[in-house]
Amino acid sequence: MFGSLGMSELIIILVIALIIFGPRKLPELGRSLGKSIGEFKRASNELRSTIEEEIRVEETKPVVSAAPPAPVATTPAPPADATVSRTASTGTGA
Repeated sequence: MFGSLGMSELIIILVIALIIFGPRKLPELGRSLGKSIGEFKRASNELRSTIEEEIRVEETKPVVSAAPPAPVATTPAPPADATVSRTASTGTGA
C-alpha cells in the first residue's frame, strides 16, 4: 500500500507523530491531509480532462498546409495571330 514501508515503520511514524503533535492535534492534521489529497486528485483529474479535450479538438480540426503554395510565374503570352518581324535598322534615317 505504501510502497516499501512495512507495518512496523508505519507504527513508528504514527507514534512519533502522536508524540510531536499530541492527541488533540493529530485528527485535525489527518483531516487537513485528507482534504489536501482530495483537492490534489480533483485538480489533477480536471487537468487531465482539459488536456484530453484539447487533444480531441485538435484532432477534429481540418489539416491546413503550413507552407503557402509556391507562386506561379506569370508572363504574358504573345497573341496567337501576331507575327514577329525582324527589320534591320541602319540608323541613317533613310
